[in-house]
Amino acid sequence: MELTQAQQLLAPLFPGSMGITLLELSPERVVAEMQVRADLCTTGGVLHGGASMAFADTLGALGTMQNLPSGATTTTTDSSTKFIAPAKVGSTVRGESVALHRGRTTMVWQTSVRNENGRLCALVTQTQLVLAPRAASPDEATSSR
Repeated sequence: MELTQAQQLLAPLFPGSMGITLLELSPERVVAEMQVRADLCTTGGVLHGGASMAFADTLGALGTMQNLPSGATTTTTDSSTKFIAPAKVGSTVRGESVALHRGRTTMVWQTSVRNENGRLCALVTQTQLVLAPRAASPDEATSSR
């Protein structure tokens, strides 16, 4: 999938509503930015932990999608987040997700979320399950003829 296609895929979905802007997309690395808007914050005007996690999860899933065999899909099975520092409302965070493991049945990605000064705000490690293409049931095969 090309960068423009991936951005269009995200647009109508939750990541699109968060304002994630993809900058780089390859089988080994995904980079994106996100404006820290007030609606993504918690008290004190800092990025909500769930928003950081959703940002990182999106990048790891996109990286996995770059490695999937034809017809396969993916889902997150595990995610671990370490919160290090806040990102303030009005700033921009940058996420960089790198592949730690790209296997046949699982892939593991680690995403660093950094503030505008380059300070680490969150470190997220996630496991993505590779779901093989689903065979059509006899009913589905008949109805598509």
